[in-house]
Amino acid sequence: MPSLTTQRCFNHAQREAVARCPQCSRYFCRECVTEHEDRVMCSACLRKVRRTPLLQRRGIAGLIRLAQGLAGLLAAWFFFYLIGESLLSLPSSFHEGTLWRVQWWH
Repeated sequence: MPSLTTQRCFNHAQREAVARCPQCSRYFCRECVTEHEDRVMCSACLRKVRRTPLLQRRGIAGLIRLAQGLAGLLAAWFFFYLIGESLLSLPSSFHEGTLWRVQWWH
């Protein structure tokens, strides 16, 4: 394996390499590497590593959206159930129209 002191940056051939990316095994200068979770990585590999948790979060986000949808349906059902119960609790004279019938001609 070649020594780090003889390597050049993968992106900038005129610059000396200061680190080797553990993901792609390429050499890079100081401007092309960054530290992520106590490892020095190139920007291309860092994008790949950071993208993976987003894909994993989509599954959790889908479950959360499903739970929210079910909670919304349950709330709507409960709302209409309460309206139905309140209508059923009204006296039958209200339903027949005798309770609220007003004679306007007197």
